[in-house]
Amino acid sequence: MWRAVADWWDSVELWVTQLAFPFQVLLALVVVLPVCWFAAAAIDRVVGVVLTAVRRRP
Repeated sequence: MWRAVADWWDSVELWVTQLAFPFQVLLALVVVLPVCWFAAAAIDRVVGVVLTAVRRRP
């Protein structure tokens, strides 16, 4: 199972590195920025829930 995932990732990485630089930047903007935005929103939500729970303690 993990070998198949590693092989798939290697093929994706090879494909990206063979793209021209402007296309690599465009791909990064289209993929990485939304992923980072959703991760930041999730972390913000978790921290908010934890802080709310800690503040309610007597």
